[in-house]
Amino acid sequence: MKSNIFHSDQNLPGRDEAIVISDPHFVNGASITPPFPEGSHQAIFGLGCFWGAERCFWKLDGVISTAVGYAGGSTKNPTYHEVCSGMTGHTEAVLVIYDPQHISYQKLLMVFLESHNPTQGMRQGNDVGTQYRSAIYTRNDAETEIAKTTLSHYEVLLQKSGYGAITTELTTAGSFYYAEDYHQQYLAKNPGGYCGLGGTGVKCPEAAVA
Repeated sequence: MKSNIFHSDQNLPGRDEAIVISDPHFVNGASITPPFPEGSHQAIFGLGCFWGAERCFWKLDGVISTAVGYAGGSTKNPTYHEVCSGMTGHTEAVLVIYDPQHISYQKLLMVFLESHNPTQGMRQGNDVGTQYRSAIYTRNDAETEIAKTTLSHYEVLLQKSGYGAITTELTTAGSFYYAEDYHQQYLAKNPGGYCGLGGTGVKCPEAAVA
């Protein structure tokens, strides 16, 4: 397990071949790969082990599809084993495809924040390592500003409840690499599977993201 992110020059090189995954979504039958429906938007979040993280989003009204993968690193098309080594820079992430006419980016941020503890650095609960860090990968300046405001407001509420500063990584989205097929919708395929995700119990009010 690694607690520090290496410089990209120290990371594994990866490979040109992408991991082959099956389609469609195991839960709702939607495609988990492009092209996505016209008018849909995408969001990428990291909030610990992606098995439980993905389930937080696929059940939301307005979410079209979800997939798990790796984001925030430099290794091209990494494997799960490589990501867990800490030598890729990636975190376990969830790609959320949603209809902005039925669910807002703000609402997704609220679910993201309430579903995990964003103050734990390179870990989430008992899951320790750089691949478990909290992260928001935005696609434009508007999303970045919404995320900054949300994190700032939520941090105040967390600190009033005895938690430390938020450690969530906030940066522009780069490449999202799909994880191996057996990780996709894992908890739907394995209902008794491991989920180490746990929130703080601190609610993120609508006003913080309006």
